[in-house]
Amino acid sequence: MLVNLIMGLFSRRRIHKAVDRNGQVDISEENGVRSLHLGSHTVQSAMRVNRPYDLEVEYTRRMMAFLLFHPEPKNLLLVGLGGGSLSKFVHHHFPASRSVTVEINPQVVAAARSFFHLPPDDERFTVVLDDGARYVAEHPACCDVLLLDGYDEQAQVESLASQDFYDRCFQALAPDGVLSVNLWGSDPRFEIYFERIGKSFGGLALMLPSLSRGNIVVLAFKRSPGSPRWSDLRERAKELEQRYGLEFIKFVEGLRDNNPHTEKRLLI
Repeated sequence: MLVNLIMGLFSRRRIHKAVDRNGQVDISEENGVRSLHLGSHTVQSAMRVNRPYDLEVEYTRRMMAFLLFHPEPKNLLLVGLGGGSLSKFVHHHFPASRSVTVEINPQVVAAARSFFHLPPDDERFTVVLDDGARYVAEHPACCDVLLLDGYDEQAQVESLASQDFYDRCFQALAPDGVLSVNLWGSDPRFEIYFERIGKSFGGLALMLPSLSRGNIVVLAFKRSPGSPRWSDLRERAKELEQRYGLEFIKFVEGLRDNNPHTEKRLLI
C-alpha cells in the first residue's frame, strides 16, 4: 500500500515520461523544483525553475569543493549529465574554460535539453553521447578537473567505479588535476570504491560528506596540494563563497572533520 501511495503521488507530479531500451526517464515538478528520475521516484537531479543555473542539490555544490585547490579550471570533463546541473554551472560561471560532458543515455540528454535549460553546444561547451568509461580511457591528459557522477536507476555504475577506470581517471588529468566523485556513503561497497580511488591516486584522496542524505564527495589529486594551512583555506573559501554563492566555508569545516589534519594544516 505504501509503495502504491508513493507512486501515486509521484505520478501526479510527473510532467514527462520517456521509455526506450536504455530504460525510463521521468520528469516531475513540485513547489517550483523540477526533478529528473531514472525508472523510480528517486531524484537523480533537480533544478529550481526560477534559478536554473543554481546547484539545487547539496552534493552537487560539494562537488565544487575542488575550487579550494584548483580555483581557475581551464578544461573540465564531466561524466554523467543528469539534468545538467553541474554542466550548466560550469558553463555559466567559468567563461574562460572549456567543458565536455559525457552521457550514455540519449533520453537523459533530450530531457536535459528540453526541461532543464541545458545550453546548446558551442566552442567551449560540448555534450558527447558515449560510454563514460570508454571516453575517459580514450582521452588521456584531456582535463585539469574531472567531475564524476555515474549512477543509473539502481546504483553506482560498476564500469565507472573499477580500479582500471580510476587509473584511467588519473591518466586523463593534467599534472595538477583534481578528480571530484559523488559516491553514496550507504553503499556497502563505498569503502572499496574509496580504496580504489586512493590506490589510483597514491593515497591523495579526501572525503567530504553531504549534510543531508548519504552522499559523500571524494576529492583526489594527481599531485599533493601541499598540506594547505587552514587559515589559507578559510580565506580562499570566503573569496569563493562571495564569487559563486556556495557554502565553501562549510566545505572547509567538512574537510577538517573527515580527514587527517593537524591544528594548522590539512594533511594531503
